[in-house]
Amino acid sequence: MPATSFRSQISTNKRESFFLVLIVLWILIVLGASIGYLLTRDLVGVVGATTVALLVGGLMALGSYFGGDSLVLAASQARPVDDTTQPQLMDIVRELTLAAGIPMPKVYVIPDSAPNAFATGRDPKHASIAVTTGLLEKLDREELQGVIGHELSHVRNYDIRFTLLVGVLVGSIALLADFFLRFTFWGGMGGGRRSSSSSSSGSDSGGGIQVIVFFVAIVLAILAPIAARLVQLAVSRQREYLADASSVDLTRNPQGLETALMKIAADPDPLEVANRATQHLYVVNPMKKLSDRGSALFSTHPPILDRVNRLRAMNGQPPLDAAQVQALRGLE
Repeated sequence: MPATSFRSQISTNKRESFFLVLIVLWILIVLGASIGYLLTRDLVGVVGATTVALLVGGLMALGSYFGGDSLVLAASQARPVDDTTQPQLMDIVRELTLAAGIPMPKVYVIPDSAPNAFATGRDPKHASIAVTTGLLEKLDREELQGVIGHELSHVRNYDIRFTLLVGVLVGSIALLADFFLRFTFWGGMGGGRRSSSSSSSGSDSGGGIQVIVFFVAIVLAILAPIAARLVQLAVSRQREYLADASSVDLTRNPQGLETALMKIAADPDPLEVANRATQHLYVVNPMKKLSDRGSALFSTHPPILDRVNRLRAMNGQPPLDAAQVQALRGLE
């Protein structure tokens, strides 16, 4: 079986992720334009509402851009470490940072027995990585290198900023949809009917079109946040694939990350500090069991088996066979 080029995976995932972000941006613009039309019935209102939608997203982005990483680290109870307290961890981070060609990030340890790790920050110059004590205790050096390589790849690939952008756009869509639905139930539609009835007699067909547009906008306001959230999750899954491939670029060792992912997924200890707001940051979703594949569409991470098999393909190995899959799922 021919080995899959990690550069090919990186290129493919970048294109797919960029396309998904464009979809979210398009949903935001269409929702803003629809609200503008229904409120003002003219082109100026459409442009104005669309501009407001983009401004809301921009303001939300600024707040998250400068303060989001501190909140995540505090919520995770992460403690800073250095060469004195964690010499091996610092050596691995420094070694892979040099390979990645990025500044040395701040390094934190989370006092939790469940093995896991995440990266946060707004760019390589303002980045932090955090690992649990369980990761340090349960993984060997090669496996730890694979995980650190994965997290540093999120930093090098600007995944943190990328996912921040998508998250802000999704949040803006939810706010606009909520505003529109509240406005509607508090008399928005009635106002529209009054204005159309007070216009000239030749506007009956125009009023009918407005009613149709109104109901279309209602459906859009309900479905847009759901669709945007699904796209956000798809972006998150693509960036995980990309970080796996980029980790191989740094370590030149697919097997280290492969075995690390299997150990982390199969570990029975719960990650106490994780929650649904931070689960997408971790190398393996701490809120989801390996065998839970039925709701993959709503998952922040790709299935572990898919990630492992992609890594095996990079090393010219066949996918896991049935016996290996069953052993990997030995959680039940």
